[in-house]
Amino acid sequence: MTVNVLALGLNHVSAPVSVRERVSLPEELVRPALDALKGAFGGAVKEAAILSTCNRTEVYCAAEQEVAVHLPAWLAEFNQLDAGSLKPHVYLLDKDEAVRHAFRVASGLDSMVLGEPQILGQMKDAVRAAEQAGSLGTMLHQLFQRTFSVAKEVRSTTAIGAHSVSMAVAAVRLAERVFGNLSESKVLFIGAGEMIELCATHFAAKQPAIMVVANRTIERAEHLANRFAASTMKLADLSDRLPEFDVVVSCTASTLPILGLGLVERATKARRRKPMVMVDLAVPRDIEPEVARLDDVYLYSVDDLGAVVQSGADARRAAVVQAEAIIEARVRNFMHWLQVRATVPAIRDLQQVAHEVQQHEIERAKRMLARGDDPEVVLEQLARGLTHKYLHGTLAALNHSEEADRKQLISLLPRLFPSTQDRR
Repeated sequence: MTVNVLALGLNHVSAPVSVRERVSLPEELVRPALDALKGAFGGAVKEAAILSTCNRTEVYCAAEQEVAVHLPAWLAEFNQLDAGSLKPHVYLLDKDEAVRHAFRVASGLDSMVLGEPQILGQMKDAVRAAEQAGSLGTMLHQLFQRTFSVAKEVRSTTAIGAHSVSMAVAAVRLAERVFGNLSESKVLFIGAGEMIELCATHFAAKQPAIMVVANRTIERAEHLANRFAASTMKLADLSDRLPEFDVVVSCTASTLPILGLGLVERATKARRRKPMVMVDLAVPRDIEPEVARLDDVYLYSVDDLGAVVQSGADARRAAVVQAEAIIEARVRNFMHWLQVRATVPAIRDLQQVAHEVQQHEIERAKRMLARGDDPEVVLEQLARGLTHKYLHGTLAALNHSEEADRKQLISLLPRLFPSTQDRR
């Protein structure tokens, strides 16, 4: 059974955050998901890797083609969702389309922020997780190594990442729309991961009055806060201290909302209706979407920020065309590698047959020499025997084939036996 590259997923284009958060896989669930995937399809899924970020969840497989039609149902079942409700949002790609998609994702062409660099690191993390889970083999290893190489080439030879508006910059701009100068604003960051670090960097440049980091692990909060002369607080203190802050930026790995409607509503009353900007970069979301109904709260999800960052996309269209050309060439290279790899078993079988013929004729020649036959005669018979047996299959096919097949075989002879070209 032929093994193909398959890619199943949903992203910020195909699905809103309300759907993406329901299939988002936290780090600790990636390995169980990989085990469940391989277990569900038995030996039909040979290799697998899962990429899950705030903007996408994707499954990459080296699997038999029959697996493709069942992958969407597996994704729904694993996440305890109705397959029918998920189906309109997923895409399923195979062969060169799957390869092209992986190259585009790593290069930042499929990102909400065109050319953003974080996705490459996230994909590398996904590959490491697959390696640790023992679900990565030759085909996907080769795919991802070429994926990383393509991404590096695109970023180093095009302007795809130039002047890109990051999610962090977009968060600052949205806060400035409400408060103008942020020098008197108090900013709270919930979480201490890479996205919060980026946001803290850009907010710090605006020199707000106060910056505070709240995180489940206080040590990580302190490590981040020390970089920006910020202070820290415990997540347990959110209910008491939330009214202090004008801007709240949250991005954690929590599977449940951290800030609910009731909590935020009490905070707005304590603030005497002073506006509050809340930026939720987490998937699943950290802030209940109902919070957006409050008159004095400006709640922005990761999809809202995506609309802001797209405003600079036109300037990079030429770079996109150049990047797509690079990717297309590298897709052809990978597909050629796959095709060559598929012939390896046939080549091995051919070499084995040739080895057996060779050994048989050599043994016969040794017996002739042992009984005293003329070495020159033995060499001639060895050459004749090898030639006859090597050509037997080809000659038999020519003699017993129909006219159309015979013409095709004859046309292949110069490629199989290059020296015949000179004789024709």
